[in-house]
Amino acid sequence: MPKSPVVAAPTQGKARATLLMLGPAFVAAIAYVDPGNVAANLTAGARYGYMLLWVLVLANAIAVLVQYQSAKLGLVTGQSLPEILGQRLKTGPRRAYWLQAELVATATDIAEVLGGAIALHLLFAVPLLVGGVIVGLASMVLLSVQSRRGQRSFEVVIVALFAVIVVGFVSGLFFSVIDTVEAVSGIVPRFQGADSVLLATSMLGETVMPHVIYLHSALARDRHGVSSDPVRVRELLRGTRWDVGLALLIAGAVNISMLLLAASSLRGTAGTDTIEGAHAAVVTTLGPAVGVIFAVGLLASGLASTSVGTYAGSAIMSGLLHVHIPLLLRRAITLIPALIILAIGFDPTRALVLSQVVLSFGIPFALIPLVWLASSKKEMGEFANPGWLRVAGWVSTGAIVVINVLLIVLVVRGT
Repeated sequence: MPKSPVVAAPTQGKARATLLMLGPAFVAAIAYVDPGNVAANLTAGARYGYMLLWVLVLANAIAVLVQYQSAKLGLVTGQSLPEILGQRLKTGPRRAYWLQAELVATATDIAEVLGGAIALHLLFAVPLLVGGVIVGLASMVLLSVQSRRGQRSFEVVIVALFAVIVVGFVSGLFFSVIDTVEAVSGIVPRFQGADSVLLATSMLGETVMPHVIYLHSALARDRHGVSSDPVRVRELLRGTRWDVGLALLIAGAVNISMLLLAASSLRGTAGTDTIEGAHAAVVTTLGPAVGVIFAVGLLASGLASTSVGTYAGSAIMSGLLHVHIPLLLRRAITLIPALIILAIGFDPTRALVLSQVVLSFGIPFALIPLVWLASSKKEMGEFANPGWLRVAGWVSTGAIVVINVLLIVLVVRGT
């Protein structure tokens, strides 16, 4: 009896179509593994062991919900979040809103340039200021790919750097011994004084990053275009869910790996609350080869994330101020604050951690309008957030606001 033919083409076709949709979320995910993440995660693990692991788990779950809503907003409305806000706000509030968003983008860029400069110093003993200049110039080369070759080519370059980042920061775990019991206990929410709250806020700011909340809506729209066909929109949203899920699953694993590495191999070692000290401890504990891989991952992180940050800043300015500045010119201007910090000799790791706190305070300004717009039937029609997603969005927003207020109270009281 002849065998019945296996009908696999439709499934294979859907799988291939979904695969081709991947990309925008991986660009956004670079912001979740930038040098600020390295500083905050290594500091948290070195000082408090596994205690703040729960912050990364919670923040990554929030990030998945947030980035999906941002991408969905762009696909359904055909506008980015900054463009929608730029149309609805009056001149004064619009400029004030842009100012806080620009401050967030600047804090992001400082972290990324500093991280890249530190990596060059670790690898080649390049002075930090010179390293900052090199990172700035290299990021201009990356941005020129987007300007000349388009978003798809830019995505390919960024994903390649993403792969280097994953190897650089995860490889150390294969040489470390994780205390499983303590790691599991780290999922239970708790703090230990104001410093742990400061670090938790920094970790939250590094994971749910405001500038990519603004950017992802533009990335998804520009990559996939705008369609009025509900069937096509559903296909795009299905592919976007895979895109966001895979990208942030990997980014979350990298963040957790950094904290686990610090908690298992660097805890109690003097100087491990700085990137340079942590790198030295990694070399001493796990060997020079792992140290080089770690530094290469840090360099890839700085180069990729500063390019994405500049891209985000351009989208924010264009949407809110209706001003278009060439990416390379913007890159040159926004490089200045980071170079000043390097020139005056401010502790780069401390600057990285504080920059992430600034990001955390900027989250509600991006998250509140995003959740409101994505849940509005007037804006989104049949694609408005369902009830469970509306609740999850507002609960997440509330949690972020609460932790920021808690930080202010503790710092003022000097606890």
